[in-house]
Amino acid sequence: MSATNVSRIAIAAGVAASTVLLLAGPAAAHVSVQPQGEAAKGGYATLNFKVPNERDQASTVKLEVNFPADHPLSSVTPEAVPGWKIAITKGKLDKPLEVHGRKITEAVTKVTWTADGSKIAPGYFQQFPVSVGQLPEDADQLVFKAIQTYDNKEVVRWIEEPKGGEEPDSPAPVLKLTAATEDHHGGAAGDDDPKAGHQADDQAASAEGDTKETHAASSSSSDTTARTLGIIGILIGIAGVAFGVLAGRRRTA
Repeated sequence: MSATNVSRIAIAAGVAASTVLLLAGPAAAHVSVQPQGEAAKGGYATLNFKVPNERDQASTVKLEVNFPADHPLSSVTPEAVPGWKIAITKGKLDKPLEVHGRKITEAVTKVTWTADGSKIAPGYFQQFPVSVGQLPEDADQLVFKAIQTYDNKEVVRWIEEPKGGEEPDSPAPVLKLTAATEDHHGGAAGDDDPKAGHQADDQAASAEGDTKETHAASSSSSDTTARTLGIIGILIGIAGVAFGVLAGRRRTA
């Protein structure tokens, strides 16, 4: 094969690869949700809503995330994001939730971030963290329908739920839930659940106490060994002196 043919093949392969990337790019650029660590059933988690800017001539200035009504969350706490105002919308529950012995009669239905001195410019993305819990135990995933607004008044609705394994044109953010952990608090429980936090403190204190006891035992053992070796050394020294005296007497005799 000539060098010219090799170059043509390489150029064609590069063009094909670029075309695939261009076609795949827009499909992957949508509002999504990912947990920091794991999102375990029955536990607590911190979620990141990732918002990419898909337009070349407009910036994102607003994001609305609707929380699932079929699996309401008793605790929803967004993290402050510089340059964005946060509004939390709550609604009455048809069936109250019982969490740690308390009855919850309302839950967050929507969180809205509005630009206040900041925007998501073309070619950039922004993450909006939210601490949530308790996650349901009877579901494998949660769907958060989102609405993205640009400064040119364009509104994009990421609200379509996946069906049959195929991703729709405007997919809603979907959070996959993992199997419940033994303590039922997930990866971020210590930050969100007081009981889990106390348990973590007790475990840390217990571990510290064990460490101190081990250190004390080790120090005691070391002291005992040192004393024993010291006594043996003294005895050996005395024996050496006695042997020297006896040897001297024999030579004199």
